[in-house]
Amino acid sequence: MFKKILIANRGEIALRIIRTCHEMGIKTVAVYSTADKESLHVKFADEAVCIGPPQSNQSYLKIANIIAAAEVTNTDAIHPGYGFLSENSNFAKICKEHNIKFIGPDIEAINKMGDKSTAKETMEKAGIPIVPGSKGLLESLEQAKEIANQIKFPIILKATAGGGGKGMRIVNNPSELEKSWQDAKREAKASFSNDGLYMEKFIEDPRHIEIQILTDQFGNVSHLSERDCSIQRRHQKLIEETPSPFIDQKMREKMGEVSLKACKYINYEGGGTIEFLVDKHHNFYFMEMNTRIQVEHPITEQVTNIDLIKEQIKVAAGEKIENKNYYPQSYSIECRINAEDPNHNFRPCPGIIKNLHLPGGHGIRVDTHVYSGYQITPYYDSMIAKLISTGPTREEAIKKMVRALNEFIIEGIKTIIPLHLKILNDKDFIKGNFTTKFLEIKNFSNITQKVN
Repeated sequence: MFKKILIANRGEIALRIIRTCHEMGIKTVAVYSTADKESLHVKFADEAVCIGPPQSNQSYLKIANIIAAAEVTNTDAIHPGYGFLSENSNFAKICKEHNIKFIGPDIEAINKMGDKSTAKETMEKAGIPIVPGSKGLLESLEQAKEIANQIKFPIILKATAGGGGKGMRIVNNPSELEKSWQDAKREAKASFSNDGLYMEKFIEDPRHIEIQILTDQFGNVSHLSERDCSIQRRHQKLIEETPSPFIDQKMREKMGEVSLKACKYINYEGGGTIEFLVDKHHNFYFMEMNTRIQVEHPITEQVTNIDLIKEQIKVAAGEKIENKNYYPQSYSIECRINAEDPNHNFRPCPGIIKNLHLPGGHGIRVDTHVYSGYQITPYYDSMIAKLISTGPTREEAIKKMVRALNEFIIEGIKTIIPLHLKILNDKDFIKGNFTTKFLEIKNFSNITQKVN
């Protein structure tokens, strides 16, 4: 087992990893930008190293600085968390060259799955159902027009290096294609320094269902069932839950089997997630694979009683996992608490948290790195906490979440807590009757007023 792990990340996920490391008796090293000097992950790690100024490309994305921090602290392994360098094969390669274990899959698996176009081709070869679309990257606008006419509108253009909805455009008819093509390429280039696009048939009113998988170096594979991530805003997840109210046990098992088949095909090692789009007829299609821990991993932990960070570390250290699948023993919901103003197009709200009260009680978990007096800066993602409720039934998990949201007090900044309360009290959400278009259809207003 590792003696010391550096966490190449910040915020709540860095703190989350540090906690598990300490429970395992592993020393930790935090890295931080000058903007994060007072963050909790810096305070609770055994050692901390400043790696640069606030801008991500000069700190959390600066591979040379992170490797230097690992070497000066005699680190055995690096956990990348999610975002930043977590799916960067070059980072994994450099870790290997410096005899530092990258806690994640090998370089080849990251390359196969990290590029969405390549991932789609790979999964098609593996016999995994995929959404009809282009075979690899689109070479020109003319090719895009030709393929769109073949698979029929609506279609969706996606950045091959994309994420978070960047470089993505839905095209409903031929007259929109040229402008959408140009806009998507421009945004992809600015966001990822890669303007490569591919095309898929746009699945109307889908559910977004993902399967959590875990594999080791010895060929053992397991899945930990599904998460329903359909409540989104502009392709960014807001609420996740498990089990999904949309699928039954038979489909749950089938999606799990397909996910494990995909992992075996690419000889995957570690934790990861296979993401699917599911249409109204319960047909499911591979969308992408995330070769890292997910933001929403806590709900899976709550219903299976498995520490996924601990399992990642154990697999990276060469330990075996149990060759079995896990299904939810209860219901769990996660609300992402973002420092955003929902009445002004969800603009970020940096500032100082003047007063903070975290909810508690049976079945409530809060993953956060903020505290009273904490300065939220404009440099990073606006998510400041994750609120998780767990209960024996979906109805009880929802009621616990509503109660906890009403107890969650954050003064000094605006958050999307009022929006979460609107959603959780909506009759269609309560019935499990929703798709990825839920927020567009509902168009909630007056979302500053709390709903009890």
